[in-house]
Amino acid sequence: MGSHATLTVPTPERMGRLGRELAALLRPGDLVLLSGELGAGKTTLTRGLGEGLQVRGAVTSPTFVIARVHPSLVGGPALVHVDAYRLGGDLDEMEDLDLDVSLPESVVVVEWGEGKVERLSEDRLEVRIERAIGDTAGEDHDPRRVELTGVGERWTGVELAKLA
Repeated sequence: MGSHATLTVPTPERMGRLGRELAALLRPGDLVLLSGELGAGKTTLTRGLGEGLQVRGAVTSPTFVIARVHPSLVGGPALVHVDAYRLGGDLDEMEDLDLDVSLPESVVVVEWGEGKVERLSEDRLEVRIERAIGDTAGEDHDPRRVELTGVGERWTGVELAKLA
């Protein structure tokens, strides 16, 4: 069930564009799980998603607020950007964050969410970003390998490879 694609993303600009292209596939209620080391490009990708979804506010790393809501400017889904790094246990706490937005009507992007958000939804898009050249002294412009895995019925038949 689901779909899979692996892309090589040569530049941060391209990562932003991937986010914009990905946004076109997303719909309300979608959960996107982002993983990758610090500086891998998670926020760059999310910023592109925000542009693609046409939401309000600059997408930055939500490090100090745990979750940030970006309302749509065009009547589409809000983007809820969550940093689960400091969330304990699992995302039962998501319900306690008192977001002024309904998660089923939003696109929820979670950084550092592995092992914490899988129970939130049977359907999710997992995006893993890695430096393509191993762990070389991380230049920001090193190419990235982006692995997209759609989990669950929602992603069955979605051609993620077309994003390449």
